[in-house]
Amino acid sequence: MVSAKLLEKYNVPVPRYTSYPTVPYWKDHIDAGQWVKTFSERFRGMSKEGVSLYVHLPFCESLCTYCGCNKKITGNHSVEAEYMSAILKEWELYTALMVERPIIKELHLGGGTPTFFSPANLEILLSAILDRSIVHPEHEFSFEGHPNNTTREHLERLYQLGFRRVSFGIQDNDPEVQRIINRVQPFEQVQHVTEMAREIGYKSINFDLIYGLPRQTEESIARTVNQSISLRPDRVAFYSYAHVPWTSRGQRLFDEHDLPSAAEKIRLYQTGKRLFSENGYHDIGMDHFALPQDDLYLVSQAGKLHRNFMGYTTQSTSLLIGLGVSSISSTGNAFAQNAKTIHNYYNQISSGKLAIEKGYFLSEEDVRFGKYILDISCKRATDFCKEDIPTIEEFCMPVLKMLETDGLLTVHDKTVIVTTLGKNFIRNICSAFDLHLLRNKANAGQKVFSNAI
Repeated sequence: MVSAKLLEKYNVPVPRYTSYPTVPYWKDHIDAGQWVKTFSERFRGMSKEGVSLYVHLPFCESLCTYCGCNKKITGNHSVEAEYMSAILKEWELYTALMVERPIIKELHLGGGTPTFFSPANLEILLSAILDRSIVHPEHEFSFEGHPNNTTREHLERLYQLGFRRVSFGIQDNDPEVQRIINRVQPFEQVQHVTEMAREIGYKSINFDLIYGLPRQTEESIARTVNQSISLRPDRVAFYSYAHVPWTSRGQRLFDEHDLPSAAEKIRLYQTGKRLFSENGYHDIGMDHFALPQDDLYLVSQAGKLHRNFMGYTTQSTSLLIGLGVSSISSTGNAFAQNAKTIHNYYNQISSGKLAIEKGYFLSEEDVRFGKYILDISCKRATDFCKEDIPTIEEFCMPVLKMLETDGLLTVHDKTVIVTTLGKNFIRNICSAFDLHLLRNKANAGQKVFSNAI
């Protein structure tokens, strides 16, 4: 059990570390020419390795008030054709920068709600992308599906295109919690769509659950977890609710008195974690659990777990291409984010330009410290480079020593190892290597990140 004193001490705003540096430290405008040059050089150097492709499909038919994603609420499905056309134009712009056909190793459809799009339109979109590519023999294709609108035809057509993993956004099964977050979906519907996916042949089914939502209790979260376990999803993302009403307007609809305290929230997590463990699921990275036969567990055991803007993944590629509004691309030494509004995204793509706006070009120091953070989040241990020791001694070691005193990690020579207790505070431990955060303490009080708990 985690003490109330530790919870209070470490329940501070810290990033979720899907990148380093994190997005708030990126530049509001980046040199498009420099990005094109960096992208082209990196592609030439790793073209045989394969690329990761993320496609952001932002449309939703209704607003889930907890959601912090970039989305567009509409019931008008005529928007599908125009958006698909823009995605394919953007893909053409990227393939024009490649010296040969790209090898796609990883492809993920995120949202929004990807299954807002009709099965026929998803097939048209994906076929056009894949026709200009080579599919890696060890590829992993996945998509996010809403239980209420994912049909058998969605599942069958995407399966035929090579998709073998689906992630269903469940969040919570309690009717009162569902009403407050405007995400009403009967458990029977979740069961139905899960069984359909299994019948069709999907090898990995993920459930997204959230703890810390309004009016959740230990009893209600236990029911949700037990119901989910009864369907034996291969993996579960058990996310902490990120309350950031200053950026997500829908969250302003909540009565904050309905939100659990930090102590209550950690008990919700511990209840879920205990139930997952008792039913054969293994704790992986931050917030993830997987059965022993699932690839996520197998790669974590092999020390090959990876984390990027798509979360934890079994694939590790040097190049991630993000298509669509607000999508993020990464070359390993640079990040570029697309325009955040559909209007601006359409304008840039229609003018024959990449839609990138915000971004960051990494220094060699950024690359090394990003690796420390990736190691902690994926392997729960890291080793220092000799050249970084003076910087680590000045900025990181005071924080690491405090974390060690509290029993969250051990520091020995040039190695940091996370303890069992420290697994509850991975975000805090990652932040000990975040030089941008440590060097900008004057801005620490600003509302940028959600609390760690």
